[in-house]
Amino acid sequence: MADLAAASQAPGNAPAGPSPASLSPASSAGDVVAFSELARLGLLRPYLRQQLISELVDGDLEPFSNEDTQGAFQAFAQERQITSQEALERYRVDQLLSPQALEAQILRPLRLLRHGQRHFRPKAEARFLERKTELDRVVYSLLRLKDQGLARELFLRIDEDAASFADLAAAYAEGPEQSTRGIVGPVALTQAHPALADRLRTASPGQLLEPFRIEGWWVVVRLEQLTPATFDQATASQMTQELLDQWLNEEVERRLVPIRASLPAPAPQVPQALTEANPAAPAAQPSA
Repeated sequence: MADLAAASQAPGNAPAGPSPASLSPASSAGDVVAFSELARLGLLRPYLRQQLISELVDGDLEPFSNEDTQGAFQAFAQERQITSQEALERYRVDQLLSPQALEAQILRPLRLLRHGQRHFRPKAEARFLERKTELDRVVYSLLRLKDQGLARELFLRIDEDAASFADLAAAYAEGPEQSTRGIVGPVALTQAHPALADRLRTASPGQLLEPFRIEGWWVVVRLEQLTPATFDQATASQMTQELLDQWLNEEVERRLVPIRASLPAPAPQVPQALTEANPAAPAAQPSA
């Protein structure tokens, strides 16, 4: 495995990528059939996404550092539970890949990451500012019940310090928070139900909220901790990846437009008056 990883540093080893024109959706009858079959199998969007990624990265011949290359090979091997050079070779043969194609597959995520950093990293901070309130992390205590009266009673016991939130959650909670004694988090606010997130966003740490209803549950909540999101390296990488994914999804949808236009039109419908006048007439069959 190390030999193959080292080979990726040699000039000219990366396969030349096809031109964008050769990867554009075509309009021949054969292509329409192929696209229809991919759509029938639920594979058309994934195919177009991978095709687009190939356009972005296959022409990237800039070498990586030994450290980056080794990291890519280790991640690839770990994901597929490949533990030796022999196992890697078996994988290559099973997947019908040439050595160059295998190397390109292994380095593909690294090349896509580099493309994202070059083209979307400058926009990451602006996206962070747009989404900052969604990225704030919270820790809160939660107790959900079906019985409104019991929820009110437990709220009052907590509010009057007659019992601890943790003890009551362990004894009465009807959701998975029972096993954590009511504690949830730290999690991003976006992971909470929107109605709950709105209340947590405006609460103060330590504030116990009056019972309120969410989708058939009565919930008692106390905000324990709110950690505002910061634009650090991890957040910058997350925002960059989100921007890249958004662009890929939008481009895939754009490429679907001419494919949709080339699909066969539905069969014409027989006028209702005609079928009523002649009940024995065969009904029009929908196109495949």
